[in-house]
Amino acid sequence: MAGNATMTRRFPIGIYGTGSYVPQEVLTNEHFASYLDTNDEWIVSRTGIRERRRAAPDEYTSTMSIRAARSALDDAGLTVSDIDLIIVATATPDSPLPSAAAAVQAGLGAKNIPCFDISAACAGFVYGSTVASGFLASGIYQRVLVIGAETLTRLADPQDRSMIVLFGDAAGAAILGPSKNEDQGILYSELGCDGTKADLIWTPAGGSRLPASETTVAERLHFMRMRGREVYKFAVTKMQELIDRALTSTGLSPDDLKLIIPHQSNLRIIESVRERLGLPREKVSVSIDRYGNTSAASVIMSLDEGRRDGTLQAGDLVMLIAIGAGLTWGTMVVRL
Repeated sequence: MAGNATMTRRFPIGIYGTGSYVPQEVLTNEHFASYLDTNDEWIVSRTGIRERRRAAPDEYTSTMSIRAARSALDDAGLTVSDIDLIIVATATPDSPLPSAAAAVQAGLGAKNIPCFDISAACAGFVYGSTVASGFLASGIYQRVLVIGAETLTRLADPQDRSMIVLFGDAAGAAILGPSKNEDQGILYSELGCDGTKADLIWTPAGGSRLPASETTVAERLHFMRMRGREVYKFAVTKMQELIDRALTSTGLSPDDLKLIIPHQSNLRIIESVRERLGLPREKVSVSIDRYGNTSAASVIMSLDEGRRDGTLQAGDLVMLIAIGAGLTWGTMVVRL
């Protein structure tokens, strides 16, 4: 398919275990109303968010990733010595250099195994899982730890009421490997990006184009910026298109799916797509009200939550779908 990287299953790749971690501190909408010109009704009506989590001063992307990874290992009944590769999907690494994955590797005690970051923003976990599937299908590795983690509360401008209320900190992880059952595993994935829309969500300074200076700090250019209305319109149309294409490619209908897990960016986007597809509420996962937008962590967190609370069982069909800065997108259909 021209313009999109797609994959249908040629070699069954399964999910051995999942895990997630959210910080303890809860930020309600009243927190922002206490110092910004906003209120709970304004935030809920525009985003669906009621609260989100904020990392403690001694927490950051790698430390949350380690907590989520350990949870996934426990769920899979594995130890870190069973892992051959670590991929961390994040837009908020601990530092520009080295990768967050290097800190995760060291923190887990996974000495000498390869590791790297993927930067695909909110679509990062789907990107990372698709990359991991390629390594697994080739036989190079047998078990890959894929993590989606963000500390976005430190990238949003605390003085920008349209941005600071959106984001939360969290991490999610999954262990992927050759499927133990021919009927289970990743059935389909699609990745894509429209780089001409890269300026719809971006952080102006801090890279090689506009390195840090007194001017960039004074002008608050190290905080994330977003053209929300344009992103909203793109996301609603693209998500419906991606869902339709995934169903057509797999020969599935919405009734076949136990759950669609969309990236938790905005409740209005999720509801708009759900209504256009005529899906009942119970078919679409929603956690944005409790955690806000956690970017690369959101879909794997929701998948982990569904597995742990009994919503999802072995054999269920699940679709993961995310759109993020770049603008990137990714879709994945999995039979658990």
